[in-house]
Amino acid sequence: MPHSLLTEIYIFVLAVFVGFQLISKVPSVLHTPLMSATNAIHGIILVGAIALAATVKGPLDVGISVAAVFLATLNVVGGYVVTDRILGMFKKKSAERPTE
Repeated sequence: MPHSLLTEIYIFVLAVFVGFQLISKVPSVLHTPLMSATNAIHGIILVGAIALAATVKGPLDVGISVAAVFLATLNVVGGYVVTDRILGMFKKKSAERPTE
């Protein structure tokens, strides 16, 4: 196993562990603001995926870049939908007007 691959695996495992520890300690009140912030980050990831997709050559590279753009788009749209639903729970419900 090359030295650089071992280092990358170590960094990945460490990032997963630290990320899990941080997210598990976040109070539920802060989940909505954190979701909004991560949606902005995912928007940047989507722009990067599109920029990368514009420079690839070869069918395998095109397939991987199209998948990356598709998955990043799903992530951004899904994040905004979930955030909108969560924020909708906090809106005051107005009295419904009777229709006559």
